[in-house]
Amino acid sequence: MHFRIEQAAAHAGQEVEIRGWLYNKRSSGKIHFLLIRDGSGILQAVVAKQDVSAEVFASAETLTQESSLIVRGMLREDRRAPGGYELSVADLTVVQQAAPYPITPKEHGVEFLMDHRHLWLRSRRQHALMRIRAEVMRGCTDFLDAQGFLRVDTPILTPASVEGTTTLFETTYFDLGRAYLAQSGQLYNEAAAAAFGRVYCFGPTFRAEKSKTRRHLIEFWMLEPEAAFMTLDEYMSLAEEMVSAVIARVLERRRTELEVLERDLSRLEAVRPPFPRISYDEAIQRLNAAGHPTRWGDDFGGDEETVVSSAFDRPVFVHRYPAPIKAFYMQPDPDRPEVVLGADLLAPEGYGEIIGGGQRIHDAELLERRLEEHGLPKDVYRWYVDLRRYGSVPHSGFGIGIERTVAWIAGIEHVREAIPFPRLLNRLYP
Repeated sequence: MHFRIEQAAAHAGQEVEIRGWLYNKRSSGKIHFLLIRDGSGILQAVVAKQDVSAEVFASAETLTQESSLIVRGMLREDRRAPGGYELSVADLTVVQQAAPYPITPKEHGVEFLMDHRHLWLRSRRQHALMRIRAEVMRGCTDFLDAQGFLRVDTPILTPASVEGTTTLFETTYFDLGRAYLAQSGQLYNEAAAAAFGRVYCFGPTFRAEKSKTRRHLIEFWMLEPEAAFMTLDEYMSLAEEMVSAVIARVLERRRTELEVLERDLSRLEAVRPPFPRISYDEAIQRLNAAGHPTRWGDDFGGDEETVVSSAFDRPVFVHRYPAPIKAFYMQPDPDRPEVVLGADLLAPEGYGEIIGGGQRIHDAELLERRLEEHGLPKDVYRWYVDLRRYGSVPHSGFGIGIERTVAWIAGIEHVREAIPFPRLLNRLYP
């Protein structure tokens, strides 16, 4: 019977077959202890000389790290073994004897590991991170699905900018001129929200920023909900409920992976709604009190976000930023037009912004003025303005960066380990 290692508890006491790769090996005279991984977990397989043929024992003796193999034998519970189960091998087939493996138990530099990312993914730490990443993505989409949001996919090739023309990847689009890799699905999300009420898109986004910080990737994944009639306060409530639900889910389903990463679980257990909400004005006051010379009208970088969020044990919303430092589509506060009805969610422990969003301009004339002020071509955005002419309503949305969120939940230093194959300013390989 073939099964995945993560299903071992259901097959104790049975004759089974495991198909996988040799993770590690040690020998003690007439016994070989093989640690076998199959992508779902790691299982110890014991090859005793007295229980197998001479050929099988010799094969086990010459196995190299990451050799692919199939083992058969009796599975039994053993609390001393990794994972709590052990396989007594009766037969072993070597599918491929691996060449000398470049990643060894010794310490390797980051650049070496990134050059071998295609192999580094096989390690226990990277397994834990990718499983947490998958749980975060499932948690977000399950939450939104349960709230009545419809997934509507948005294009990756677009004719216009969303966040700013200076960070666009440009390409030639046949005879139609220039096209750009999407910075966000938001504009199309707004069209979908006017059709379906509550929607979200989920996919890769691209920013041509020449940044080398631990929080930046050139290509990253973003989930973006958008809803008709949703106000700024309702957006913040939805976001904090989603983040809290995802944290609870990871703690419940991926605790073992968090322990592999030696994550301080008490930090995550403190993440419960309501999240603090402070204005940009108050954030400036806090920064000045901490000795930062930030002035009103300045945008926040990583250092400023860290100072602001360090006062809280859970994520904090900073809302009502000055209009000039936010995107052209942000709705002005009717009581104070120099600020917009937007809010960023800053993760604690120095991880910075994980969510950005707010209300969108729903008046066609105001949106046209903003396009003109930002020097954006009206013909390209004609369809976007159209949305304000046919049943326009106040509406809001946000985007959550998956890699930053995973980095925070996992407690890792750099977002490059939170995505299978990171694209950085100085890295396009492998």
